[in-house]
Amino acid sequence: MGGVFSRRRRTGPCPAEKQVGVGGRDPVCSALVSDLELIKASIRTVRDWPKVGVNFRDVTTLFHDPEAFRLVIDTFANDPAYPKIDIIAAVDARGFILGGALAYKLGKPFALVRKKGKLPFKTVSENYHLEYGTAAVEIHADACKPGDRILIVDDLIATGGTLLAATKLFRMLQGDVVGVAAIIDLPELGGSKRLREAGLRVHALCEFTEAE
Repeated sequence: MGGVFSRRRRTGPCPAEKQVGVGGRDPVCSALVSDLELIKASIRTVRDWPKVGVNFRDVTTLFHDPEAFRLVIDTFANDPAYPKIDIIAAVDARGFILGGALAYKLGKPFALVRKKGKLPFKTVSENYHLEYGTAAVEIHADACKPGDRILIVDDLIATGGTLLAATKLFRMLQGDVVGVAAIIDLPELGGSKRLREAGLRVHALCEFTEAE
C-alpha cells in the first residue's frame, strides 16, 4: 500500500456502527481511528450479489460519507508521486467519480476509459477476459500524447483485467502509464500482483479478504 496514514480523533457515529447498523448503543462516540480504518469501515459488503458466493464491495456508502470521500481524494492527492503525473485516467464507471475528483484536486487533465461504443470520436479499443466471455474498453485516440505520464484510477482491483486493458490502450498511444490507484484491493484474486508484474505502481488504500 502507498501513503502514510495518520491517527486522528473522530467524533460521530462509530465506523463499525455505520457499517453494520449496530443498535442499542450511544449513537455518538469519540474514538481514535486511523484514516485506513475510517475508509474501510465506510465500505459496505453485500453478500451473494450479483450472484451467490460473491462478496460485493459497495463504495457508494463511502461516496455518501463526505469525510471518508474527502479523505480518499486527499490521501491520493498527497502522494508525492502524483504531481509528476500529466494525466489522470479513470475506468467506467465508479472510477469516474474518483478520477474526476482527483484530477480537479491536482489540476490535471482527465481522460475516460469507457465501455465499447460509448465514446463519440475516433477511438482505440482493447479486449479483456471476463469469467464468461470477453469485453472491451476504449479511449479517444487523442486521450494522451507520446510521453505523457498517466495514472489510472478505479474503485477496486480484483483480477486486474480492466486496468491492464486500460494500460495497453494508453501504451498504444505511446503514453507512459506509471501506476494505478484504487480504494480497494482484493489480493486473493491476484489483480494487484498482475499489475505489478506489468511494471505498474499500485496504490490501494485498503484490502479485503474473501473471509471479511
